[in-house]
Amino acid sequence: MSSAIVQDILVYQGRPMRRREFITLIGGASALPLVARAQTSDKTRVVGVFMPGPEGDPEGQSYAAILRQGLEHHGWAIDRDLRVDFRWGVGSAERTQAAISELLRLKPDVLMAGTSGTLTALQRATRNVPIVFFMIYEPVAQGFVQSLAHPGGNATGFTGAEATVGTKWLELLKQMAPHLARVAFMSNPDNPGPMQSYRSVEAAAPKQAVEAVNAPVRGAAEIEAVMDRLGGEPGGGLIVPPDGFLLQHSRLIIDLAARHRLPAIYGMRSYATDGGLACYGVKVGEQFRQAADYIDRILRGAKPGDLPVQQPTEYEFILNSKTARALDLGIPSNLLATADEVIE
Repeated sequence: MSSAIVQDILVYQGRPMRRREFITLIGGASALPLVARAQTSDKTRVVGVFMPGPEGDPEGQSYAAILRQGLEHHGWAIDRDLRVDFRWGVGSAERTQAAISELLRLKPDVLMAGTSGTLTALQRATRNVPIVFFMIYEPVAQGFVQSLAHPGGNATGFTGAEATVGTKWLELLKQMAPHLARVAFMSNPDNPGPMQSYRSVEAAAPKQAVEAVNAPVRGAAEIEAVMDRLGGEPGGGLIVPPDGFLLQHSRLIIDLAARHRLPAIYGMRSYATDGGLACYGVKVGEQFRQAADYIDRILRGAKPGDLPVQQPTEYEFILNSKTARALDLGIPSNLLATADEVIE
């Protein structure tokens, strides 16, 4: 056998093969989809996810699908080597504690949470299980991480809108409803995060010739009382920030706003798609896509404290023109032009 032929023969997994065969094999393997090359292990890894909204919420289901797809893209076979366990409707303190107990019993490898109340309770319950958070206001100010660049501890993730988003909510609402004279900022006392944005609403109110009031609510009866008072006065309007508890009562809030003919702006798109007047907020689906990347990195050995907290770069403004017409609001053409989506 010539030396050229000898040099052209390689050994792969104990079997001799020619160089061309070897290159074809390796090239074919690299072309396989990531799912086919998923990590295999005798132990199924577990990711626990706390979802603020109800299980029947289409937007929430779309975010769950984005997370699963993102993890599959990174090579994880869902329900084979990775189990993703969701707990829905985690908005109240009672439901939060129950969901934490349920998921911690599963000995999760990573947890994912999206409200300040849930994250606070989680960090009290465990400092060992890695946590990836989403839509959290000012995580440094709230004490969840040491800094955005170097979180430290067992948590990292993605922030909600900047505190100044309150100014934008008020500006948009005033543009849609020029008669606006008094605006209620609906809040959940168990979730201090959104109050960061209420301060910017308060600061901007005098410039818009609007009185701003905080309206804390703990249940359906209090939501109805706030809306009844607001609807009984001329020039009333409503701001509803992102919050798990409020999201669970979104249908009630939207229906009461329609009944009292109150212009309202919301911090999550599901309100607008379900009949609310408008939404301005962070693209939550993008955060779920990014969270899949962080979860993958943690499952493969990265420490959450070493992964920087990321701030949103994309916001969306969605306008429901059908609701605007029902409220007899003539939306300015320049505002319509700036909308990312107009729901007819």
